[in-house]
Amino acid sequence: MTIYRVNESRSGQRHLQEWRRRALHTLGQLLLATLAIAIGLIVLDSSGLSLEKRFFAGMWNAANLVTTVGDFSAFNEQQKVFMLVAMFVSVIIGGYAISQLTGLLSSDAALAARENRTMKRILDGLANHVVVIGFSPLGRLVAGRMRDAGNQVIIIEKLDELAAQASELDYLVVQGDAGLDDDVLQRAGADKARALVVMTEDQDRKLAITLMAHALNPRLHIVATGQNSQRGALLERAGASEVVIADDLVAAELVARLGGKAGPDRQ
Repeated sequence: MTIYRVNESRSGQRHLQEWRRRALHTLGQLLLATLAIAIGLIVLDSSGLSLEKRFFAGMWNAANLVTTVGDFSAFNEQQKVFMLVAMFVSVIIGGYAISQLTGLLSSDAALAARENRTMKRILDGLANHVVVIGFSPLGRLVAGRMRDAGNQVIIIEKLDELAAQASELDYLVVQGDAGLDDDVLQRAGADKARALVVMTEDQDRKLAITLMAHALNPRLHIVATGQNSQRGALLERAGASEVVIADDLVAAELVARLGGKAGPDRQ
């Protein structure tokens, strides 16, 4: 699967805008070069033809030179010398234009922008899916079980390595910091999602994500892990539907495995 990179989307758009600007600039250079060559050929034309015919012949030869078609009309000696110089100038301008334009189009930001357009079409078509924020080992386990249960799962991860790992496992991935950027949750379709699971370890970031997600979609079922009961209460006030306290789960599991006994002497 590809990755939608929120930050790279903006950078890629700027690169594409710069490519369009340079393309127009290059086109202008080629048109000016064509006009300059045509004028030079007209001035050096000693055929005695009318100005109209000399202008047409000059434009014809200039266009053939710039486009490398090569279907030239006859030249006198002065025109041949002029054309030699014009050929070198055209090669320099053409080479510069190609290097500039292809360099921009093959940049990482431009490639990311094209990848983002592909991902955007996929993400825009999703609804009733599950968003998992954080691809830590626990987040990976939760995402895997949700997918095994038949849910469409989208991963939000800010770290390059973890985002790449999620993509390699065929998850749809939105890369960005959901606790800082509204666009991350919006791009993951939190407004159309069925549920959101917050697995990030940063407690303040987790609180911010819960607030932003609840504001974006008040009906969204938000499940978050809490460090303790006080943090859990904050998350619930921020909009979390359920808060799981890890220590409570571990304690309950240990007690269950001990059969409810506090110690060997208890009857």
